Amino acid sequence: MNTAVRTPTPAAEARRAIRTGDWTSHTSALADGYVQGNVVILPRTHADDFLRYCQRNPKPCPVLAVSEPGRPELPALGEGIDIRTDVPRYRVWRHGQVESEPTDIRSLWRDDLVSFVIGCSFSFEQALLQAGLPVRHIEQGRNVPMYRTSIATEPAGPFSGPMVVTMRPMRAAAVIRAIQVTSRFPEVHGAPVHLGDPSLIGIADLGRPDYGDAVDVRADEIPVFWACGVTPQAALVQAGLPFCITHAPGAMLVTDLLNHELASF
Repeated sequence: MNTAVRTPTPAAEARRAIRTGDWTSHTSALADGYVQGNVVILPRTHADDFLRYCQRNPKPCPVLAVSEPGRPELPALGEGIDIRTDVPRYRVWRHGQVESEPTDIRSLWRDDLVSFVIGCSFSFEQALLQAGLPVRHIEQGRNVPMYRTSIATEPAGPFSGPMVVTMRPMRAAAVIRAIQVTSRFPEVHGAPVHLGDPSLIGIADLGRPDYGDAVDVRADEIPVFWACGVTPQAALVQAGLPFCITHAPGAMLVTDLLNHELASF
């Protein structure tokens, strides 16, 4: 009989640290090589509308997995995942307002809740780094800056609102290569949605992100913007649901999928 003990993967180790409360911060650069996901948990009565919203807005809302109602497991994303404990920090929403930011939602769990995991740009950052491209928030040990834009998403049921984007500053030559690299990853937002003047997409001040942390943008750099999986949080605010749960921006679910498995070519 084979009694060998299987060595935990870096993703499983990351989830263990999150589940025990040893890690409660953002997950950028955590478990290198593994796919991370944005999380939305809402009652079954709104799940079909939300799925349709994601399908109509695949750039900011690429769905990686959907749970069965009331089930905390997501077997398509990893063995032993428990959506109630495996996110470093959650946001509990009541009528469009954040009520709390717990690190465990077992006490809030209900039999009618459906979990959605949406692709995250952290997954293509490994490819950017491997291509020798700068990822400023990782260099500076910060959460990625995220901004609400004037780009409207296509509504579905009660869900609508602005697209949220992440920003990474780069020199012009690096921007061209970054577009090529991230175009290979449509399941985690793909190519940028805008580059250059932030005011053209409704961003007044790069130094004041709506979520995450500001990063340095040097005089010879261009701000580059990718669609962001925090977009559903803006849609949830618009919808004003009586109750739902999301991840806190930057605090993702670490899955057992490998980033390179999401590359389309």
